[in-house]
Amino acid sequence: MNIALIIILAFLLLSIFLGIRSTKGKDMNLEQWTVGGRGFGSIFVFLLMAGEIYTTFSFLGGSGWAYGKGAPALYVLIYITLSYVLSYWLLPAIWKYAKEHKLMSQSDFFVSKYRSPALGIIAALVGVVSMIPVVVVQLKGLGIIVSEASYGAISMSTAVWLGAISLTIYVMISGIRGSAWTAVIKDIMMIVIIAFLGIYLPIHYFGSLQTMFESINSAKPGFLTLPDQGLSVSWFISTVILLVFGFYMWPQVFSAVYTARSGKTFRKNAIISPLYTLMLLFVFFVGFAAILKVPGLEGSDADLSLLRLAIQTFDPWFIGIIGAAGMLTALVPGSMLLMSVSTLLAKNVYQELQPGTSDRTVVRLAKLLVPVIALIAVYFTLNGGETMSALILMGYSFITQLFPSLLFSLKKKNPINKYGAIAGIIGGLAIVISITISQSTIGTLFPSLPQVAKDLNVGIIALVVNFIVTILVSFACRKLSIRNIEPATVK
Repeated sequence: MNIALIIILAFLLLSIFLGIRSTKGKDMNLEQWTVGGRGFGSIFVFLLMAGEIYTTFSFLGGSGWAYGKGAPALYVLIYITLSYVLSYWLLPAIWKYAKEHKLMSQSDFFVSKYRSPALGIIAALVGVVSMIPVVVVQLKGLGIIVSEASYGAISMSTAVWLGAISLTIYVMISGIRGSAWTAVIKDIMMIVIIAFLGIYLPIHYFGSLQTMFESINSAKPGFLTLPDQGLSVSWFISTVILLVFGFYMWPQVFSAVYTARSGKTFRKNAIISPLYTLMLLFVFFVGFAAILKVPGLEGSDADLSLLRLAIQTFDPWFIGIIGAAGMLTALVPGSMLLMSVSTLLAKNVYQELQPGTSDRTVVRLAKLLVPVIALIAVYFTLNGGETMSALILMGYSFITQLFPSLLFSLKKKNPINKYGAIAGIIGGLAIVISITISQSTIGTLFPSLPQVAKDLNVGIIALVVNFIVTILVSFACRKLSIRNIEPATVK
């Protein structure tokens, strides 16, 4: 076992210890396990939500997209920043309603707002389906980190299995409290290491950032600008809009909102968080630096660019530090994802279908579901070749279909009803699923459209259909109910 693996293992054991320590003196009932007793202050809420946002995708996938796609990778920086602007108004309203009604999951919110258990089940299932690709991203990231840091001694598949086992144990023991404590270490390490790599590597290999970009532009003309088709300006804008609307629709992020002690927490975070997003620039710098120094990585192998460049630059002990930081970027969000998926299935599907089920039984079932979900994620991790960014975008196309129903529900007088909400979600999902299965694009479906329309993100088209169907069905149901009310007869 080399020094890099020893360091990674030491940080993994430290995380498990923190997870166990965080539950000391706590009765780990459903509320404690899922939302930490709603007692987290500004710092913990910030770190939890950052833990969900800055994952192995930010660590490896961001650099991989900069390496493989160039300028289109900047969509990540823009959509996250704009999402924080939206959070200033959106999250306090969600938190206030959740606290007043003692909600514990995203699905609970839809059930309470629309008085519809059926909508709650649909929202839970949408969340589960959307989160599986993101769990795959975390396991894939863990696999890459351990395999590369071992210098090939541990295979990718073995590393994925080790990661899944570690995540399962961690989640079942600690719940959200362990994730919060581990997020403290993870964020400190990630900020320091990513900033160092993003500054040092371009200067070490090129002398300056300017020289690096000039060299890339000479070797690959046009790589640093948005292409005329494909990942073009229209794709860029539509993708940013889709992801801003879907940013807080993820069940694990939604649930993290419930953990806050005060609604003011989110406005403070909305002011500070865009500065934190600048860290992603350093991730991109590493990916750009690898283009000319680690050539030949194609397809999903582009996600290896950061670690491959680091391995040929630094000693094994420092690779261990980098690997440990990357491992934590998978552990924190991965644990919350597994916990959210298992809770949704146990509480918002099983308990909804079996109303007499106690919360203690729900907690037990949720914990038992964790290894099952982990096994499903392992299967897709080992049998899929997509890049991390492609997996994230797939998940967003699904989860954003919940946004119209959420948005309308925040109005004092909701203009839509449960039938419209259900119909809109199903309509949007049908479009995403059909196009995903057929691997079609708007361009292949409608070849006569102008290029600007062909390049639109399919998720945004599904979202527009969702809005239209939601409004039309709600309006039709309201007209039908009015028509069925017989007017009083005047004698």
